[in-house]
Amino acid sequence: MAAMVTRALATTRTTARSSPRRVHIHSTGRRFVRGERMRGRAATTALVPVAKGVEEMEAVIVIDVLRRAGVDVCVASIEDSKMVCCSRSVNIMADELLGDVSENFDAIVLPGGMPGAERLRDSSKLIDMLKVQQKEGRIYGAICAAPAVVFQPNGLLDGKVATCHPGFMEGLENASEKRVVVQDNCITSRGPGTAFEFALALVKELLGEEKAEEVANPMVL
Repeated sequence: MAAMVTRALATTRTTARSSPRRVHIHSTGRRFVRGERMRGRAATTALVPVAKGVEEMEAVIVIDVLRRAGVDVCVASIEDSKMVCCSRSVNIMADELLGDVSENFDAIVLPGGMPGAERLRDSSKLIDMLKVQQKEGRIYGAICAAPAVVFQPNGLLDGKVATCHPGFMEGLENASEKRVVVQDNCITSRGPGTAFEFALALVKELLGEEKAEEVANPMVL
């Protein structure tokens, strides 16, 4: 198996351009998995919240890899619109507005990017959901700026080792330079270049190593 996949599966527990051409991505994959659930196949669920200025690679790679693994992913906008413009002018159409989401999830996973991470931090509903997720022992994760900008100031990393983008390491109390850090039910990672490893680590924690390998191999990582 390629080095990237090996790193992900063996994780030790411990500015927009001027005049951009906009790209549109519609998140439409949830309907199918819901249908499977209705036919009696319980699905593992994940929430990926998005906001203006989040890092699109991190968001899309996490959403895509989790869905390849069969996870029922809800992409929820914290904005007033389901259409969210990311940090490099890629537009993502969310499945729901966060304000309309009431269910619990097996995982809540935050992309990074600026100012997206700050906007996620300022969502009181999202922070409340994350605190419940932490308390109840369900998985929560973040990548890039989000561990330092969202998790640390809200007590979601208390007593935990975590990693984040190199530019935000000073914002972590117990920082690691590992590409992915899994500690208890918290998973953190560093940036766009580690997004596949991060996503596969999430799959491993949610569904096991065999499923992570099954997803990783066809992607030729």
